[in-house]
Amino acid sequence: MTKIISVANQKGGSGKTTISMLLAGVSAQRGWKVLVVDADPQATATRWASAAPEDEPFPATVCGLAAAREKIHREVRKYVGAFDLIFIDCPPAIDSPVPMSSFMIADLALVPVLPSPADVWATRAIETLISNAQDFNESLQARIVPNRVKDNVVIARESLEFIRSNFRIQCTRSTLGDRTAYQQSVAMGTVVNRLKAPKAAGEIEVLANEVLNLLEL
Repeated sequence: MTKIISVANQKGGSGKTTISMLLAGVSAQRGWKVLVVDADPQATATRWASAAPEDEPFPATVCGLAAAREKIHREVRKYVGAFDLIFIDCPPAIDSPVPMSSFMIADLALVPVLPSPADVWATRAIETLISNAQDFNESLQARIVPNRVKDNVVIARESLEFIRSNFRIQCTRSTLGDRTAYQQSVAMGTVVNRLKAPKAAGEIEVLANEVLNLLEL
């Protein structure tokens, strides 16, 4: 059975594409048949995959469906059965209909959040959107993914603690650090475990384990 993961946050720069692509890449390397639906008009996921060298393509399939907008759920259904995992990389626009449409068919919503006050405040809107979607899609699970975490920065620790204490959506146990390897993987069209970046690769592997366990895979 195909599992659908929507990666969404209405604030830009939270790491939606990074998490979508790296989780998709590592899942594909483990043997799953994986599709990334690039639903963002900026097409970062599509550009990422196209930057891969000819002899070492990105492990997962990427297709652009940004023009589907509020019909993204209908278009994604066409791929159900053909893939084991489908990641939907949603656009950051607060007025975009894509996140809600994707939540209607998703098994899991991942919400990347940077541990800063502005990002924490912006997360309230997506939490409400997920809650509304769960009225129609009762099987929808959701997790906040702390991203670009700097453990040695006080405001980051305080913001992370606030998220864990004040949001209805649980945080993932695993977090992603503020590492240049993630940006290098974008530029090179690859996944971090193909780079000499063991810490970044380890973080993605741990997060992938947690996500796949939530999906009972």
